Amino acid sequence: MGASMTMQKGANVAVPARAVRVEVGRHAAPGAPDVDASALLLVAGKVRSDADFVFYNQPAHASGAVRHEGKRTAPDRVTDTLVIDFGKVEPAIDRIVVAASADGGTFGRVSGLYVRVTDAASGAELARFDSTDATVETAFILGELYLRQGAWKFRAVGQGYSTGLEGLATDFGISVDEPQQTPPAPPVPQAPAAPVTPPQPRPAAPAPASVATPAPPATPAPATPVAPPAPAPARLTKVTLTKSAPSVSLAKQGGTSGALRVNLNWEVRKQFKGWGAKLGRAVAMHADLDLDLCALYELADGRKGVVQSLGNAFGSLTRPPFIHLDGDDRTGALSSGENMSINLDHKDLLRRVLIFVTIYEGARSFADLHATVTLQPQNGAAIDFSLDECTVPSTVCALALITNNGGDLTVQREARYLVPDRGVSPQRTIDAAYGWGMNWTPGRK
Repeated sequence: MGASMTMQKGANVAVPARAVRVEVGRHAAPGAPDVDASALLLVAGKVRSDADFVFYNQPAHASGAVRHEGKRTAPDRVTDTLVIDFGKVEPAIDRIVVAASADGGTFGRVSGLYVRVTDAASGAELARFDSTDATVETAFILGELYLRQGAWKFRAVGQGYSTGLEGLATDFGISVDEPQQTPPAPPVPQAPAAPVTPPQPRPAAPAPASVATPAPPATPAPATPVAPPAPAPARLTKVTLTKSAPSVSLAKQGGTSGALRVNLNWEVRKQFKGWGAKLGRAVAMHADLDLDLCALYELADGRKGVVQSLGNAFGSLTRPPFIHLDGDDRTGALSSGENMSINLDHKDLLRRVLIFVTIYEGARSFADLHATVTLQPQNGAAIDFSLDECTVPSTVCALALITNNGGDLTVQREARYLVPDRGVSPQRTIDAAYGWGMNWTPGRK
């Protein structure tokens, strides 16, 4: 088959390569749904477990055979790529299905949908299939790589599902966000939380910072034994918050229990624009940048406070405020960024939580910094959003407001840059903007 040829549905071709790149692409068009590529590793037509599903929330197979590389956007098209190393495919696997799902619409609104297989070493095109007959489908099996007499081949499939990626995945034996049942554990006394090791001290920042005055001691809530978390099934959907659709119910996304993990990652744009390098590759040259993830909270009983690294106010998951800051990261995308967890098993004791970020040192504003916020419930779909470009001298940004509405937590995208007045700390600035009404004193790391 020549490089300019496209396969017909049902046709197959040999794949003489040790490793291949599988590119799922579409035309870049306003209003078109986003398209996500995924792969299912099959034994006799089924996955062995949810671990055999590779997609944006589970980007690498444990064997190393399949890896999701993510999206690239060009002026005329958007591509999502998987890399498959046949040498690492386990002997039991005899088929790898290449699927695509539409996020925010049907494939009838997607133009120029195709799957393309190239030799990972040489870049030579080995197979291509263009899908042209989509209507109401929200998921597609575009093709499959399969073993025949010890050699890998590619078949063009083009089978659509109107039930989305969930319907497709269920056909192959994947559990779709169904809570796992675990036997009840006998109650055990709740041990006091171990002290959190504070971060290493560093020179004080020139900008003023604040810590909250400790609230008067209150009678602690009775300790409740936390059941061991159940293995989380593969999450097959994601929610991206935008200006036009800024909020989502955690309950509707399955996030009703367990830990809600909040992650902040960032990259530097202008300084490394010529290289096209993200902070993850160039952080050594910008190591003085320090962003701090923080949260203002108000409990159902009226108590208020802050979770932040300043003053070692790292919080706790097992007692009020049921919010814990993991640590203080200075790298953003190089490692896991800044992370905070919220215990949804105690969500009824939370009234509202405002997640925000401050610049502790290394920059005078968020200009040239591109940040992504991801909220990942232990059970439920991931919620993410990006911050808009910063055009003001802001050192504090409200990220998300989580509000308790009758027992259901609603996540509201804020993405709001604030400019502190001269001599006013970022914490006082955000407190004033959201009416928290706390007393602040100077603080240091």
